[in-house]
Amino acid sequence: MQKKYLTIYQDLVEKIEVGRWAESSMLPSEYELSEMFATSRETIRKALNLLAQNGYIQKVRGKGSVIIDVNKFDFPVSGIVSFKELADKLELQAKTILHELAIVEASQKLTSKLKVNLHEQVWKVSRVREFSGENVILDKDFFNMDFVPALTKEICEDSIYNYLENELKLNISFARKEFTVEEPTREDRTLLDLEGYSNIVVIKSMVFLDDTSLFQYTESRHRPDKFKFVDFARRLKG
Repeated sequence: MQKKYLTIYQDLVEKIEVGRWAESSMLPSEYELSEMFATSRETIRKALNLLAQNGYIQKVRGKGSVIIDVNKFDFPVSGIVSFKELADKLELQAKTILHELAIVEASQKLTSKLKVNLHEQVWKVSRVREFSGENVILDKDFFNMDFVPALTKEICEDSIYNYLENELKLNISFARKEFTVEEPTREDRTLLDLEGYSNIVVIKSMVFLDDTSLFQYTESRHRPDKFKFVDFARRLKG
């Protein structure tokens, strides 16, 4: 026999997916749900934890559980796609806000991530991505100046990859990506709309040219409610 909290979880999922509660509205309280399902608050808590784990709700400290938009945008895991390409493909109402464009000295961290010398000059580009009036992604890009000698505000607000491939004729080939879930930094909370969100999804990418030259290191910091990260996998027989 299926455990009761799983039955309640499935019932709540069905109600959320058919729009019983609107996106960004509050679920009934634990007390109200326990009355609705004639069960204990502990059982309700287990069902809510499962809803949170699977991206249906966001628990907001002191307030309750907020419905997350279940129609999240697919963010490709294995591909290399620019923000502009993704926004155009998904027909998103999106905007790029350039926060910082500067030449900086490579830190100890960058020496391993970008394979440059300590204090070597590199490009730093920090951009906020806005969807429907909300700032939900912070992209922090670092470029080796041997491959990217010049950048402008106009290029960064449009598409850096378009400039690299069509103007500089660089052949961008592959990337090594690392996914983590982290607590937001002070910078994240300043630049992104994170009220009620206690974590962010961070994608760290080392991007290579077709001759295996490492030319870019990126940290893409996502609010967790807008994207689902997807991939296609095929099993190969040994």
